[in-house]
Amino acid sequence: MIAYVFPEQSEAIFKAAGLKLFIKLKVSGAFHTRFMSDAEKEFSTFIEQFSFQAPEVPVISNVTGLPYDNTQIKELLCKQMISPVRWLDSIQYLLQQSVDTFKEVGPGNVLTNLVKKIKKNMPSVKKKDTTKETPEKQRTKESALIEKKETQPVKTTIQNTQTEQTESQSPLQYSARTLGSQKFKDLFNIQYAYYAGGMYRGISSREMVIRMGKAGMLSFLGTGGMSLNEIESDIVAIQKKIGNHPYGMNFIHHPTDLAHENRLMDLFLKYQIKTIEASAFVRLTPALVKYRLSGLSQKNGKVHAENKIIAKLSRPEIAAFFLSPAPKKIVNQLLESKQISEEQARWAQSVPMADAICAESDSGGHTDGAVAFVLIPSMIRMKNKMCKKYQYSQDIFLGAAGGIGTPEAAAASFLLGADFIVTGSINQCTVEAGTSDHVKDLLQHMNIQDTTYAPAGDMFEMGAKVQVLRKGVLFPARANKLYDLYRLYQSLDDIDLKTQQQIQDKFFKKRFDDVYDDVKQFFRQRDPDEILKAEQNPKHKMALIFRWFFNYTSSAAQKGQISEKANFQIHTGPALGAFNRWVEGTELENWKNRHVDVIGLKMMDDAALFLNQHYQEMKT
Repeated sequence: MIAYVFPEQSEAIFKAAGLKLFIKLKVSGAFHTRFMSDAEKEFSTFIEQFSFQAPEVPVISNVTGLPYDNTQIKELLCKQMISPVRWLDSIQYLLQQSVDTFKEVGPGNVLTNLVKKIKKNMPSVKKKDTTKETPEKQRTKESALIEKKETQPVKTTIQNTQTEQTESQSPLQYSARTLGSQKFKDLFNIQYAYYAGGMYRGISSREMVIRMGKAGMLSFLGTGGMSLNEIESDIVAIQKKIGNHPYGMNFIHHPTDLAHENRLMDLFLKYQIKTIEASAFVRLTPALVKYRLSGLSQKNGKVHAENKIIAKLSRPEIAAFFLSPAPKKIVNQLLESKQISEEQARWAQSVPMADAICAESDSGGHTDGAVAFVLIPSMIRMKNKMCKKYQYSQDIFLGAAGGIGTPEAAAASFLLGADFIVTGSINQCTVEAGTSDHVKDLLQHMNIQDTTYAPAGDMFEMGAKVQVLRKGVLFPARANKLYDLYRLYQSLDDIDLKTQQQIQDKFFKKRFDDVYDDVKQFFRQRDPDEILKAEQNPKHKMALIFRWFFNYTSSAAQKGQISEKANFQIHTGPALGAFNRWVEGTELENWKNRHVDVIGLKMMDDAALFLNQHYQEMKT
């Protein structure tokens, strides 16, 4: 066994492990690794004072294995400190460009030998010998080329300082910063067309929001299932540390508790939250419309929406609500109650309800199991149709979410026409995620087939579904059984005694009466009418008791109550399984090395690399 090490302290450890040969690297730092991240951040600040011109001679980047362009010089110079050197990609690219002479600068010939090995293993590209063609054949080819040139549009040229290359000669260059819509990035003050979606109960934690924002990406605090006091505390903490960086709040629909929506929205307006992510909506509600319209103003004759909404949805009829102006009925209600001004009510018809919609395919949590290849093109056509119908002066952007756990999936989303992409499940298995280490351990080892569907606790009576982890837990089977019982029976008393006993002993580990006491205590503070309704309707009482189980299992998972591991409710989609396979054998295999911003940047970097490589393959 051979190990290459440089920290002096490591030698004793490796010897104890049985390693026989050591080579101490003569380097002054752990270059091209995450251990240089502090230096990289300091260097990125230092380099901002300089400006760069396009290289006169093509220079290959260590980070991408492709030539620099003048839009990414600073970014790549910083990243090469923490990124692996793409030596093989660099040499293969040069060989594809017919470069055949390599000079090694410095002592030794290690690199020269590596180049020889790469040449040997790389398929040769034979150049066509035209010297043996007859003059008649050459004249025929020349005539065809002239005819082709005259009938095709002239290629656009790219002018550099001292060089001129045609578009057909230079490779198409994507980078993490150039993917997606620049207008979308400008609107939300972000550097990358990428954001981390909100995950309920603060799993999308304030630490996640702050870290993503400081990396130039957007993230949303997962407010679903949190108390107003908890949300307010997190808002204060985020605003204290986030500075001018982007951030937002998730706003999940509460179809049975619109009063809670109103209270939460008042909290957002109090702290001047300028961006929200609307999730799980089946209709527009007064709270959502109030948020949108209360931020309307007029500048230079144009209506400006200061309060921005990104709507995550998976059904075209719901998308239509957000692509349309606010419903007049709700607008009039808000005006009559003096929650908006007369001008805002009038301006309401000139702006859509959302600045962006996100087509959510098969994902963790609330999902309709949609297929991206069907959903995204349909949503784009609907968006274009609605914009034409209402003649909006602003753009509406469309993003892709659900199933994005690898660079290939991210690249495919952009090729389908997405202006931005959204990740969810993969962020739940990171250092910043607000859930227990036990949950992260389970998620780290899941595969793409390890999820299933279960009833959604917040929409239990409606039969809505969430996608959850099934490997290593019993929650999905138990949750589905509770919903089946709710559909079949009118009250708890109608259920046979054996089944009642099983639920109380195995599922709840509590008597129904004790559970109902907990339920009453909860709703006394939040919505006393629910208890009154339960006393009058046995089926509703059964629903409230069964819904307690969903709150309990989520809490047990998030707190890491290992005695309740079988009951862990963990929302996740198969994208995390794909992500686990992608990072297998790398530093990111262990969730303790996974940080949301690092994942986001790597996803975008590798998606850009994937597109560049496949563009070249298709071109040749």
